[in-house]
Amino acid sequence: MSFSLEKVVPWGRTFDEYVAMFSLESDDLSQRILGCGDGPACFNATLTSRGGAVISIDPLYQFTEQEIAGRIDETHELVMEQTRQNADEFVWSHFRSIEELGHVRMGAMHGFLADYPQGKSAGRYISGELPKLPCRNDEFDLALCSHFLFLYSSHYDCEFHLQSLRELCRVAREVRVFPVMELGSVRSRHIAAVVSELSAEGYKASIEHVSYEFQKDGNEMLRLMRPVGEP
Repeated sequence: MSFSLEKVVPWGRTFDEYVAMFSLESDDLSQRILGCGDGPACFNATLTSRGGAVISIDPLYQFTEQEIAGRIDETHELVMEQTRQNADEFVWSHFRSIEELGHVRMGAMHGFLADYPQGKSAGRYISGELPKLPCRNDEFDLALCSHFLFLYSSHYDCEFHLQSLRELCRVAREVRVFPVMELGSVRSRHIAAVVSELSAEGYKASIEHVSYEFQKDGNEMLRLMRPVGEP
């Protein structure tokens, strides 16, 4: 039995993981960034503390700090148990053990929770979800989508992915999505059709290697830009 989840769960990554997953350079980090589907990641908190400009959007942010903390506690052991049962689907170089993985993940989520009340008041955490975002055209230079699109390919069909990616390109000049794998450490069933369709529509789409790999063979991201000349 491969790694599977019945629904999207809150599971936060660290700032350093974001940098590696999305091949982020210093110039990238100085741009106006959207984190779409960030959940309880601490990327926003860390980048903000370093002077960056970032807004995160996720349906999770309709809830209070206490409600999110409760949801994290409810799902933490479920995710860890799935990881234990399917440890051979992962590359244990970035994390040396399942226990270390759990420690790092909880650290990231606690960093998010510590920042969440202030960040929400400042408008850095906004409740919203794909395929329709509460954002203006070209509000951001760079949109990042971590562990939602493609990862949950069994939950969301190809048309949802196409609509979501077009929407991300509406609000940001460049879009990066990681990974292009789905749960179970297999390549997304939608990625080939998505790249083919968007390329035919004039979008610039490429699958690029990154330095981060936790899911086996999950070391690629999708980089996407809207058609040249399109407003």
